[in-house]
Amino acid sequence: MRINTNISSLTAQESSVNTNNNLKSSLEKLSSGLKINKASDDASGLAIADKLRTQATAINQAVDNGNSAVTLLQIADKSMAEQSNILDTIKAKLIQANTDTTSAAGRVSIAKDIDKLLGQLDNISRSTNYNGTQLIGNTTGSSSSTALSFQVGESYTNGGTIDLGAITSNSTGLGLTSLASSVSAAGALSAGSTLGNLSGANFGGVAIEGFQDAIGNAITKLNGYRGDIGSTQNQIESAVRNLMTQATNVKAAESIIRDVDYAKESANFNKQNIISQAGSYAMSQANNVQQNVLRLLQ
Repeated sequence: MRINTNISSLTAQESSVNTNNNLKSSLEKLSSGLKINKASDDASGLAIADKLRTQATAINQAVDNGNSAVTLLQIADKSMAEQSNILDTIKAKLIQANTDTTSAAGRVSIAKDIDKLLGQLDNISRSTNYNGTQLIGNTTGSSSSTALSFQVGESYTNGGTIDLGAITSNSTGLGLTSLASSVSAAGALSAGSTLGNLSGANFGGVAIEGFQDAIGNAITKLNGYRGDIGSTQNQIESAVRNLMTQATNVKAAESIIRDVDYAKESANFNKQNIISQAGSYAMSQANNVQQNVLRLLQ
């Protein structure tokens, strides 16, 4: 028997250190809720989980982009809905003017009204914007907006963007410049005034029937713009729904790798705790064994 080196005690101490490290790791997992708290816990799992987390973050931002794009498109659509009401009113007034029951002064009043309505049509085109981005025309009210591109995917390429073409929803883009020019002279007149070139069934020497055709074409073109916006909105909303499903699945995959299973880890903690207590008892017994050497000296 040897007393200078207590091998049994050293072995018990080594096991106790390992057990305490396991206890510390188990408590860290239980307190953080994560199975992987540092790279040494699971190096490959950490790399995969971090990549999944980055992917989920990108997808969630794409969802936000899509929701913002839907809001933008709704603003544009509502503005053009009001423009559609204006065109309907102008068409009705042209029909009213194109009858002999309307006097020359009445036609001047109608022309003044149409001049104001066309002005408001262009005002709507100029003022409709989202965060400074013109949506249905430029700030001059005579040209088109810029084409828009919405990133509603994790990648800019590979189907990650949805585009909307330029829109010219103003009197110029809708082909109403001739009507605007013909009724502009009436806009400067006072109420009840008459103007020779607005007498009879014409405005500015142009038959009102032609303006009715122009209004009809403008309404058709405006409805085409609104159709483009509606189909783009449907496409974006579909993309957002798909992205939300992807985000849920990606987070679930990350959770499987990164999150701790409390039932399993609690059982492991209790096991390590019992082993730690048993190790302490083993060390005390190993120290007691050395005292048996004294019996040989008696």
